[in-house]
Amino acid sequence: MAAAGPGARAGVSAAAARSGAARAFFDAEAERIARLCHAMAERFAAGGRLIAAGETPSARSDARHVAVEFVHPVIVGKRALPAIGLAGEGGPVAAQLALTVEPGDIVMLFEGAPAPEQRDVLTIGFPGGEWSFDPPSDDPFVRQELVETLYHVLWELVHVFFEHRGLLSGGVHDTGASAFLYPFLGEAAPDVEAVVADVAASVRMKSEEVIALREQTLSDGRAALEAAAAVLRERFGAGGRLLVLGNGGSATDAMDAAADFRHPPRGWAPRPVLDLTEDTAIITALGNDIGFENVFARQVIAHGRAGDALLAISTSGGSPNVLAALAEARRGGMATIALVGYDGGEIAADGLADHVVVTRSQHIPRIQEAQASAYHVLRELVS
Repeated sequence: MAAAGPGARAGVSAAAARSGAARAFFDAEAERIARLCHAMAERFAAGGRLIAAGETPSARSDARHVAVEFVHPVIVGKRALPAIGLAGEGGPVAAQLALTVEPGDIVMLFEGAPAPEQRDVLTIGFPGGEWSFDPPSDDPFVRQELVETLYHVLWELVHVFFEHRGLLSGGVHDTGASAFLYPFLGEAAPDVEAVVADVAASVRMKSEEVIALREQTLSDGRAALEAAAAVLRERFGAGGRLLVLGNGGSATDAMDAAADFRHPPRGWAPRPVLDLTEDTAIITALGNDIGFENVFARQVIAHGRAGDALLAISTSGGSPNVLAALAEARRGGMATIALVGYDGGEIAADGLADHVVVTRSQHIPRIQEAQASAYHVLRELVS
C-alpha cells in the first residue's frame, strides 16, 4: 500500500473524536432541537417557507442541501415542504434575503450569511440567530458534519408535529400520504410536552445511529481512503484534476467536497476540481436532449483526461448516470473513487470504481452524514 500522506494520522483515526463531539452536542441539544421542530412546523402550517442561505463556497453546499431535502423528501409519505437555497453565485446574500424573505418564514443561516432585517422571521444559525447552535469542535469538517446531521434531523422530525392532531395552532392536522401506515395516528390529541420528549429521544437515537455508521465507514473504508488519497496526491502532483459528482443531496455533498479541495482550511494547498453538478445549463441541456442518465458521462467525455480522477458520491450505488460516468472515466484512463451506501450497490458488486467506500445503511440521511466524514477524511489525507 502506498504511504499515507500528512493527514493520515489525524484523518482516519478521527472517528473517536467525531463520535465524542456528536454525542456531546446532541445529548445537550436534543430537547431544544425537538422544540425547534415544533416551532418550524407551526411556521410551515401557517404558510411559511424555509430559506437557507450561505455566503462561502462550503456554506453554499449546506444551503442547497437543506433546500433539496425539504422540497424532495426521500422518506415515503412525508410531505414536501417549501424551501429555497440562496448562495453567493446569486449576488450578495444580504440583498437576496431582503428580496426573498417574507414575514412568517424560517431562515437558516450558514457561515457568512447575515441575519435578515425582516420582522416576524424565525432564524437558525450555527451559531447565530434566534435558535443558535454551536457544535463543540474547532475542526471545520467536524462542525459541518454535526450541522448536516442537525438539519437532517430537523427535516425528519418536523413532520411528527403535522402527523398528530392538536399539536399545531389552528387545529392543523395532516397525516399525509403516510396515514395508511399509521391507522391510529391522530385519533387523540396528545400532550405537546410528551411529544417533545419523544422527539428529543429520537434526536439522541438518530445521533447514535450516525455515530455507529460513521465509525463503520471510516474503519471499513480505511484502506480504500488511504489508497485513494495516495492516487490523488500522485495525480495532482502530475497536473491532474479531480472531477466530482452526485445526485440530489449527494450533489450537494459533491459541492462540499469540491469546496474543500478548492478552498481548503488550515493553509493546505488548493487543488483543481471540476464539479459536474454545478452548471444547471449543461445538466438541463443534456438531460433534455439526450437523457438524464448521460448528464455526467458527457461531461466526463468533455473534460476528463487520462491523468485525472473522478469522485462519485451515491447513496444507492446504482444510479444510472453515476454508473455511466464511472464507466466513461475508466475508459478514459481516469482513477475512480466511489462513496456508496446500502450494500454498495452495483458499484461495489461489479467493481465499477478503483476505490470504493461503503456506508452500510439503508437510511439516506445517515448515509450522507457518514459519507461527509469519508470525503472530509479523504481531503485530510491528501492535504
